[in-house]
Amino acid sequence: MHDKLIRNAIGRMVPEKINGKQVVPFAGVGKYHPKGNHHGPRITTNIDFPADGNKQVGSLKEALIKAGLNNGMTISTHHHFREGDRVANMVFDCASELGVKDLCWFPSASFSCHAYLLKYLDDGTISHIEGSMNGPLGRYCSEGKMRKTAVLRSHGGRYQAIQDGDVKIDIAVIGAGCADSFGNANGVHGPSASGSLGFALADARYADKVIVVTDNMVPFPCIPWQIHGNYVDYTVKVDKVGIPEKIVSGTTAITRSPDRLLIAETTARFCDVTGIIHDGFSFQAGAGGTALSIGIFFGDIMRKKGIKARFARGGSNQYLVNMLEEGLVEYILDGQTFDLEGVRSIRDNPCHVMTSPFTSYNYHSKGNFASMVDVVILGATEIDINFNANVVTHSDGYLLHGLGGWQNCLFGKTVILPVPLFRDRIPVIRDEVTTLCGPGELIDVIITERGIAINPLRKDLIDKTKGSGLPVKTIHQLKEEAETICGIPQKPVFTDKIVAAIKWVDGTVIDVVRQLET
Repeated sequence: MHDKLIRNAIGRMVPEKINGKQVVPFAGVGKYHPKGNHHGPRITTNIDFPADGNKQVGSLKEALIKAGLNNGMTISTHHHFREGDRVANMVFDCASELGVKDLCWFPSASFSCHAYLLKYLDDGTISHIEGSMNGPLGRYCSEGKMRKTAVLRSHGGRYQAIQDGDVKIDIAVIGAGCADSFGNANGVHGPSASGSLGFALADARYADKVIVVTDNMVPFPCIPWQIHGNYVDYTVKVDKVGIPEKIVSGTTAITRSPDRLLIAETTARFCDVTGIIHDGFSFQAGAGGTALSIGIFFGDIMRKKGIKARFARGGSNQYLVNMLEEGLVEYILDGQTFDLEGVRSIRDNPCHVMTSPFTSYNYHSKGNFASMVDVVILGATEIDINFNANVVTHSDGYLLHGLGGWQNCLFGKTVILPVPLFRDRIPVIRDEVTTLCGPGELIDVIITERGIAINPLRKDLIDKTKGSGLPVKTIHQLKEEAETICGIPQKPVFTDKIVAAIKWVDGTVIDVVRQLET
């Protein structure tokens, strides 16, 4: 499958072709300049659509048949329903019933609920996945069971791939909490409301055929319309498009771990000491327990100083919403919604703004929001002594996570990775990461419960912490401390078979994942 490997600019060996398509190897941060034009969807005409605007058909299967579902197509879905998603599973149930094979599934992300699709990977209905593979799907891929090579992209990288024509979507199936029969849709109303539908915007705009599925069909017009019916071919009403109690899944509670709280407090103190927290600053933090706790500590500092943030980048949650409503944050620029308070706020508060990977992350556009953020708080499964980081595989070699917006966020002005020094007695800091997802030149600070490592490239931050009392160490010192406690872990053993490729934000290949030897 991979007859020739080439070394990319960061020293990783990558194939010349993946699934028959030519690869552009990673050339370095900011080194690759794309050429050509964006992909253009097919020209359509009103002649082929009902004058009364009613595009509703009787079932999802009927819509897929009308859309021309056939062998070898690329089918896309989005992940705003998270663990409550039912749409992707319904799509491939229909495909299986129709006897369609060799489909590429192109989700914006997958969750454990999609382990349901393993049977369709087994029987050839799905040939491979181009998108994140969490848990069981990732394990399946790591064991070399997928027929073709998986491709992982960041949220912005996915938008870039669609608009540039790297991935051509044959049929996009968009689940929505609310829609009208014309195809206008949003995620802020209805029993399956999920918040913003930003991850489906590229699919709607560029796919050859677009199907909107909802359990809350309302009379025209569906307001607000985040998905425009002018892009939509067919609409379908189903009994339940998502499971409400699982739509808002994810870690949405602050950590209770003393070590994690120490990491969060140290991170906030670091940002205060270095002047990152100032009137009008901006920040982005995730929805994990440690990240939420950092936001709480940020709020305490801001109240004490009498300052506020100009904007916060979301994922939104109740804690970020509270900061908005208290006046500590002027705007939330939100890509996805993690809980019901986030859904309420994005529906009702004009200062809580829906965004998409195009505005926030797309690297092939005329600038995006990512580089404007003053401080970005991210996680990692591994970091190496050159500050390179991994977020998709664990130290045992299993591919268990997606890239999300992680790579895109590395372009923030200061990037901080607050991580434990070890997990399950396995050091987080290694000589070399198992899978390289982000170059060390973009990662500024590592904060652990046992000390802080600042990238030597950030002499300004090193100078600002002198005499502060913060426990600043070198990354080598942190690594040695972890190994003194835990020992040096064994490296996983891989075969030569490449099971997944990791794309960088510009569409080049930064690394690959190989099959685990069992």
